[in-house]
Amino acid sequence: MDRSKEISGFLRSRRAALTPERAGLAPDGRVRRVPGLRRDEVARLAGVSTEYYTRLEQGRVGHPSAEVVAALCRALRLDTSEREHLTDLLRPYPHAARRAPVRPQRVRPGLHLVLETLNHVPAMVIGRRGDVLASNHLARAVLTDFDALPANRRNLARYYLLDPEARERVGDWEKIAAETVAMLRLEAGRNPGDRRLAELVGELTLLSPEFSGWWNDHRVLRRTHGDKHYFHPVVGELHFSYESFPVPGDADQTLCVYSVEPGSATARNLQLLSSWTAPESVASTG
Repeated sequence: MDRSKEISGFLRSRRAALTPERAGLAPDGRVRRVPGLRRDEVARLAGVSTEYYTRLEQGRVGHPSAEVVAALCRALRLDTSEREHLTDLLRPYPHAARRAPVRPQRVRPGLHLVLETLNHVPAMVIGRRGDVLASNHLARAVLTDFDALPANRRNLARYYLLDPEARERVGDWEKIAAETVAMLRLEAGRNPGDRRLAELVGELTLLSPEFSGWWNDHRVLRRTHGDKHYFHPVVGELHFSYESFPVPGDADQTLCVYSVEPGSATARNLQLLSSWTAPESVASTG
């Protein structure tokens, strides 16, 4: 990933998205050709010179101080995910780290047991790049059978953007797919030397008609909770709330658990789906 281009693209996109009114700037009488802020306005809000900000936006400044980064975040009204991303883009990144091989991720046995214990709701362990490292049988039933895929294809972005069935099964598909791209962009800023992430971005660029537009808007996102809606071909509609928990001892793994309202239609449909998809060894003992 070209860090200079990433810095430039992100700052330009955030500057263009912020109106003078929202930034608290009074009208200055100048003709405004674009709705966003000018460079000199961002510089003034951040307390730096226009020349310095211009060089920064062009990726020609080494590593600004934490104080300058914080001032830029305030000036551009960045949210938590955007602040994290800009900090990642502007932090020093040793060349040796870019070349270091990324070790394969493994889910420890105790965490596999947790997934099986949560057999009444879908649950997954998500790793770097949105890789699905492990899933229980309900997660595979609601989304897709990740275990049936080659290990290097078990990925949420590939599922949402490249699996034709996902467009039919995932409620509000466009929103979920766009958010997944935003989460990939956040990770790209944190791990610019991840070769497999670069390969995934290249694959999605070639094969997904929508990916490039979402990728190039430089939106970033970290989701820790929310709602998901699915249409299952056997049991119908399923509405979930989900929570994501960092795995203790492994900062690059997340336990994602879907929950349902007790007594709801989704709870009944999920119970039916659980019976229908139960592993043979479980079903035969029931």
